[in-house]
Amino acid sequence: MAAKLNRTALAQARQLIKEGKVERDIRDDWSEHAPSTDQENSFIDKHGFKDFAAWHLGRDDEKSEGTKGSVSFPYGDFSKVHRCAVISLEGRAAQYGHDDIRDAARKLLELMDGD
Repeated sequence: MAAKLNRTALAQARQLIKEGKVERDIRDDWSEHAPSTDQENSFIDKHGFKDFAAWHLGRDDEKSEGTKGSVSFPYGDFSKVHRCAVISLEGRAAQYGHDDIRDAARKLLELMDGD
């Protein structure tokens, strides 16, 4: 995957955190808190793919634009930033060498934990 940092998503995540729209869950909660495929499809139907993409810190310009495969590293559930999602994506980004995404996730965690 040739994921790059989605700066629009990063800006949205920062704003949500500043507004207090944060779920302060623990590391392993993301598997239970992550939106289902049906929830993702419903969100896309209601809000469009651009808004869906803004919930993902990764984007892959090599994939077809407007497809779920073109975005990665979700950080929330379409209403709040989930701490568990950011922890999870930070680890996965580091594992796959996406340093810009890893660093952005780390800064989001610092912003969340600084409240």
